[in-house]
Amino acid sequence: MSTSNAFNRVWLVTGASRGIGAKIVAAALANGDAVVATARDASTLIERFGDQPGLLAATLDVTNEAQGAAVAKAAIEHFGRIDVLVNNAGFGLLGAVEEASSDEIKRLYETNVFGLLNVTRGVLPYMRAAHSGHVINISSVGGFQSAPGYGVYCSTKFAVEALSEALHGELAPLGVKVTVVEPGYFRTDFLDTNSLVESPETIADYAPTAGEVRKLAKAVNQQQPGDPEKLAQAMITLVEADNAPLRLPLGTDSVRYIEAKNAFVADELNTWRALSESTDF
Repeated sequence: MSTSNAFNRVWLVTGASRGIGAKIVAAALANGDAVVATARDASTLIERFGDQPGLLAATLDVTNEAQGAAVAKAAIEHFGRIDVLVNNAGFGLLGAVEEASSDEIKRLYETNVFGLLNVTRGVLPYMRAAHSGHVINISSVGGFQSAPGYGVYCSTKFAVEALSEALHGELAPLGVKVTVVEPGYFRTDFLDTNSLVESPETIADYAPTAGEVRKLAKAVNQQQPGDPEKLAQAMITLVEADNAPLRLPLGTDSVRYIEAKNAFVADELNTWRALSESTDF
């Protein structure tokens, strides 16, 4: 076992080999923290971050429940504790809801939802025993507001939001924090083919809606407004906060979309209030 007191915190980060996950790992290591970084191929983590005392690179397929439990156990055996869990592993699916095949949808849910659950269930027994810890679930602004072309993907992030809300209520009395992070568009490889699957089937009727979103995704790739380095630093600020929020939008676009949806919901609720309230005994 490494001496855990040598490190400010011990993180476990899924999907750590690239994108936001890799930036978070780098920021945590630079902050004097230890990181259990996971990926489907652990060798990619050593290649990226090198062999250093604060890093434990571990192979993890989040869709494998046994591996989720095993990685949590390995983290405890190596560092003695897990202070922060970042459920970051996931990918996107682009296309209209009707265009998505059942196989595509199942694969998406297996990673984005069931995978998150596998790892979280593996880690929580240790956090509960310590009466300490912070679970951070990486959602998306699409977990707050869905949109044409991303409906199935957003539905997985809506699930992450619901799970996070419930976990927040269940774990707060036990001393464990839960935050769901809602990034907007950040300049990572998320819109590349290795992170975003595009449904091969297209239906002409959806050309003006989901079809336009397909085009936009290609146009904005590597032009996104969000800086992933600043996102990673925001995560350090988040875990150091005394009163962590349940939700943390990141990016001006995320804030803008959330404000617009809140206003829409409030207006619609007010417009239909009489009918909504007419159904009680």
